[in-house]
Amino acid sequence: MGKFTNDAKLLLEYVGGKENINAVSHCVTRMRFVLADPNKADVNKIESLSSAKGTFTQSGQFQVIIGNEVSEFYNEFTAIAGIEGVSKDAVKNAAKTNQTILQRIMGALGEIFAPIIPALICGGLILGFRNIIGELPIFDGQTLASSSQFWEGTYNFLWLIGEAVFHLLPVGIVWSITKKMGTTQMLGIVLGLTLVSPQLLNGFSVASTPAADIPVWDFGFAQVQMIGYQGQVIAAMMAGFVLVFLEKFFRKHCPAVISMIVVPFCSLVPAVIIAHTIVGPIGWTIGNFIADVVYNGLMSPVGVLFAGVFGLLYAPVVMTGLHHMTNAIDTQLATLYNGTILWPMIALSNIAQGSSVLAMSVLQKKNERAQQVNVPACISCYLGVTEPALFGVNLKYGFPLICGMIGSSIAAMISVGCGVKAFSIGVGGLPGIISIRPEFYVPFLIAMAAAIIIPFVLTLLVGAKKLNEKDRSDQTVSENIHQEDPASIPLYDGFVSPMDGNLLPLNKVQDQAFASKAMGDGFAIDLKGSQVVSPVNGEVIVCFPTNHAYGLKTSDGKEILIHIGMDTVELNGEGFIPHVQVGDMIHKGDLLCEVDPSFIVSKNKSLVSPIVFTSGESIQLKKQGTVHVLDEEIIQFD
Repeated sequence: MGKFTNDAKLLLEYVGGKENINAVSHCVTRMRFVLADPNKADVNKIESLSSAKGTFTQSGQFQVIIGNEVSEFYNEFTAIAGIEGVSKDAVKNAAKTNQTILQRIMGALGEIFAPIIPALICGGLILGFRNIIGELPIFDGQTLASSSQFWEGTYNFLWLIGEAVFHLLPVGIVWSITKKMGTTQMLGIVLGLTLVSPQLLNGFSVASTPAADIPVWDFGFAQVQMIGYQGQVIAAMMAGFVLVFLEKFFRKHCPAVISMIVVPFCSLVPAVIIAHTIVGPIGWTIGNFIADVVYNGLMSPVGVLFAGVFGLLYAPVVMTGLHHMTNAIDTQLATLYNGTILWPMIALSNIAQGSSVLAMSVLQKKNERAQQVNVPACISCYLGVTEPALFGVNLKYGFPLICGMIGSSIAAMISVGCGVKAFSIGVGGLPGIISIRPEFYVPFLIAMAAAIIIPFVLTLLVGAKKLNEKDRSDQTVSENIHQEDPASIPLYDGFVSPMDGNLLPLNKVQDQAFASKAMGDGFAIDLKGSQVVSPVNGEVIVCFPTNHAYGLKTSDGKEILIHIGMDTVELNGEGFIPHVQVGDMIHKGDLLCEVDPSFIVSKNKSLVSPIVFTSGESIQLKKQGTVHVLDEEIIQFD
C-alpha cells in the first residue's frame, strides 16, 4: 500500500467516481479535475482528507490542493481509478465544456491581457513618479523638476517609457491576440505599428484638431482620415481579430508551396485597410461609449451607490474570471480622462480580502496547517494577487469573504465619493498608492484604512463565534514532516552559494521590500540553472505553498529566506518542484527545489532571486560576477 492509497480511494469516491471524471491532471501543488457533473463532488468530505489542503473551482476545473507531494498522490490516484491523466492544456480544453460562452470569452480576454499587464503596471508607476517629480509642489511651491536640473532631466526621460506603454499600447494588444490565437506574431506587431505610425495624427490630438486640419489619404473616389489609435484598446482588439481571421482563412485555403508568400500578404494588407476604414472607427466609438458610461455613472449623484455595489461584488466576480473585462475599461478611462476612477476600487477590494486573511491568521495562530496557507495568501493578496486568499481561505470559511466584501464596499464608496483617480492600472494592493494621482493621496489613504480595518475587525468578531476549536488549533502533525531531534541539526559551518547565476547586491533588486533591506540584509543571484540547494546546514522552517520560497534555520540561530524569482508567487507553484518540507534537517548542497527557468521567463517573471538573513545579520559580498552552486566564501558577516 502506498502512502496515499487510502486518501486516493476516498477522493475517487468523493468526486463522484470514475464515471464522473472527464479529465484529470496535476500542477505542482494541485489535482485538476474536469467533472461531468461538478455537483457530485462532496467538498466537505474531500476537505476532511488529511492529504487535501483545500478545494476550489476555477475556469471549469475542480481543483484539490494537495501540496508538495501532488505528483506521488496523482500517480496513486490514476492507478486506483484506472484512468490515464492528460496534459494541463488538455484539461483546460476539456474544462471549456463546463464554461458558459461568457466565461470562455472572459477567459480568452484574460489570456490576451495577461502578458500586457506588467507593462501597464510599470507605466502607471512611472506616471506616478513623474507626477511627484514634476507636478507636486514640495519646496516653497516648487516641484523637484523646477528646482533641479537632474530631476527635470529625469522627469523628461521617464516619459520615454510612459509614452511607449500607453501611446503604443495597440502594438502589444495585437501581438498578444496573435500569440493567443496561434497565428504569426510578427504580422500582429506590424499591424499594431500601423495603428500608431508617426505618419498619422496622434490619437490623443484628434479632439483638439479642427476637422478640416485632419490629414487624409485621398484615393480620388474616397478619402480616409489618417488618424492614429494611440491608447485605444477596443479598436486594437478588433483589428487583431480581423488579422487572425484572415490569416487562418488564407492558411487553410492556400497551397502550402506558396503559403509563405500569399498568406502574409493577403492577411496583413486587407487587415490594415479594414482596421483604418471599418473596425478602427467602430472600435474607437465603442471604447469611448463604454468609458463614458462608466465614468459618468460613477461621477453621477448616485455614483457612490454604484461604487458600493462594485466594491461589494468585485471579489466574487474575480472568482468567476469575469474581472478581466475591467482591464480594457481601465485603460480606456485612463486614455480619455487622464486617469481611471475604477482601478483604485479594485486595489481596495484586494486589500480588503487580504485583511480578512490577516484576521484568520490571528484567529488560527495555533493551527500550523492553516498558517501555511494563511500567511503566503495574505502577503500575495496585499501585493495584488488575490486567488490564493479567495480560494484557499476566504471562500473556504465563507464569512471572511463576506467581511472582506463589506470592507471593500465601504472603501470603494469613500474612494469614488472623493473622486480618487489613478494614472493607470498599478500594483493591485498596498503598493498601489504609487499609481494614484498625488492630489488624491489623502482620500485614498483613508479608503485604504477602511479596507484594512473593517474586514479585519469584522472577521475577528465573526470568527470568534464561528470557528470551532479544531479550526483554531489543529494539533495534528503531518506524517510527511520529519520529526528529528533538534539536537541532530548539523552545526553551522559556513555559507555556500545556493544556485548558479550572477551575484547582485540586494539594493539592485527591483522589489523594494528586498532592496530596502526591510526584511533583512542579504544579496541576490540572477538564476541561470535549474537547481536550488541549501547554502547551510540546518532545518527547513518555511516552505511556501507556491514552492517559490524557502526559510532555513541554522543551529546557531541564523534564519535565511531564499526567494526564487520576482513575483513568482503569481505562478501558483507552476515551474517549481520542491524536494523538502517543513521540519526537514538539511546539509549544505541538499536539493531544495528544481526550477524550470524557461517556463518562468515565458510568464514574464524575473529570475533574480534574493537570499536574505531575516534574523538580522549584516553581510558583505566577497565575490562579484558569476557564482556556481556550492561556491564558498561568497559573503562575510560584519
